[in-house]
Amino acid sequence: MRLIALSELARAVGAVAPDPSVADIQVGPQVSIDSRELTPGALFVAFPGERVDGHDFIETAAQAGAAAFLCNRVPDGLPPEIAARCVVTADSTEALGRLAHHVVTHLPDLTVIGVTGSQGKTSTKDLLAQVLEREGPTIAPAGNFNNEIGAPLTACRCDETTRYLVAEMGARGLGHISYLTGVTPPQVGIVLNVGQAHVSEFGSQDVIAQAKGELVEALPSDGWAVLNGTDRRVLAMADRTQARIALFSAGGRPDLLADAGRPDLPADGGAGDRVELRVWATEPQPSDLDQYSFLLHVETPDGEESVRVQLQLIGRHQVANAVAAAAAAYVCGVPLAVIAAGLNRAVSRSRWRMELTVRPDGLAVLNDAYNANPESMLAAVETLAAMGRARRRHKQGVHLWAVLGQMLELGNRSLPEHEAIGRAVGALQIGTLLAIGDNAPDMVTAARNSGCEDARVMGSLDEAIAILQAETAPGDIILVKASRGLRLERVADAMIKSGTNPASGTGTGDNQ
Repeated sequence: MRLIALSELARAVGAVAPDPSVADIQVGPQVSIDSRELTPGALFVAFPGERVDGHDFIETAAQAGAAAFLCNRVPDGLPPEIAARCVVTADSTEALGRLAHHVVTHLPDLTVIGVTGSQGKTSTKDLLAQVLEREGPTIAPAGNFNNEIGAPLTACRCDETTRYLVAEMGARGLGHISYLTGVTPPQVGIVLNVGQAHVSEFGSQDVIAQAKGELVEALPSDGWAVLNGTDRRVLAMADRTQARIALFSAGGRPDLLADAGRPDLPADGGAGDRVELRVWATEPQPSDLDQYSFLLHVETPDGEESVRVQLQLIGRHQVANAVAAAAAAYVCGVPLAVIAAGLNRAVSRSRWRMELTVRPDGLAVLNDAYNANPESMLAAVETLAAMGRARRRHKQGVHLWAVLGQMLELGNRSLPEHEAIGRAVGALQIGTLLAIGDNAPDMVTAARNSGCEDARVMGSLDEAIAILQAETAPGDIILVKASRGLRLERVADAMIKSGTNPASGTGTGDNQ
């Protein structure tokens, strides 16, 4: 953020005005919740916690150079000169949100782009940021800082030079995205899809759609709702916004729903004549590493233009993320040639999302262990199969290994969704499945019944690592994927370290 006086900071968050002796102290540009990473002048935000209480680190933060402290209370025994710089509010989280709102709304040249969806948010955010950076200074979250703490912390990185803020917006329930749009009011909103991630928390996909649609409800009339033209629940959001409509699709011109024919929903999802932009992909072609090129089309009322794009990211699902990013960049005024150049060079900026590392002996490890849901798990398995087909054109005996863990938060959908992944493993002719978690037996049984003869239940990560170290061969490909709670990146790390001096692979972005 720009440097602001302590008195302005207090007004912005609704706190009591500071003592006049410290009111003019300049705070910024850094806003942080980590006392170990502070720069001189920073604002340290302290959150209470059951295991770690940030208030216990205020004095440490002062010693590190923090100029002020956003907190819920002044700790006992704090030196008076530090206590005087404490900005005390009832709720540090809400205060941080108010500060972020103050930061972005005082930057008239800033364009805020919100991104939401059940999967693909982080990949799309990374792609879009790398395109927009070609036009001007851009701020985007590292990883998936998409909640009520991460999103405002990202927004507070904006200053007078920032032209674009890409705000990833996640939700664990109704009202969460609405809150985030209040913190960083968007001019552009991207809704990627409505899947089954967190269905146990929401109750149904229709409720998930209600939550995701809060993004487009927050858009102004001169803003843009960038909607997936092949997801009926996303298309239906057109009726929930006053903004202009842009449709995108990875499978051809977005005219009709993929599952058109519902009598209660127009074929255009309610968008009608309000669609002012269509962006889509045709002619997708994979490389030997399953990196896709495609023809990117843009259609406005003035005509159509197209350009060829070659992604560095792995997997066909990245085409949809790239097209969504292209549509958002276009409505921000970025020329198509600049969009294509940005997409061509974009790489992953988030760990454990389809990260490919090839060891010197040729064994490839595809680490997608950051998170998982049914849609992203299927996409990852399909990518593994595609990579296997490509590699076998040049090398004999390539064996495919899928190390798959539990998909959490699926509620009563857990059993059928894990069975479906097992069936996909068999149908896609994956050589070996090593399954971990409560539904591992269900995945294994379904995989065996569908043609995967070597499917095994693992009792631990160490057991999976031992099997891989003993049985894999040079040239094999290993996919590692599960929900975050299972920490399957340990398996990927172990297999990468099993080779000496591993080659740096191509990072790719998530499909979460």
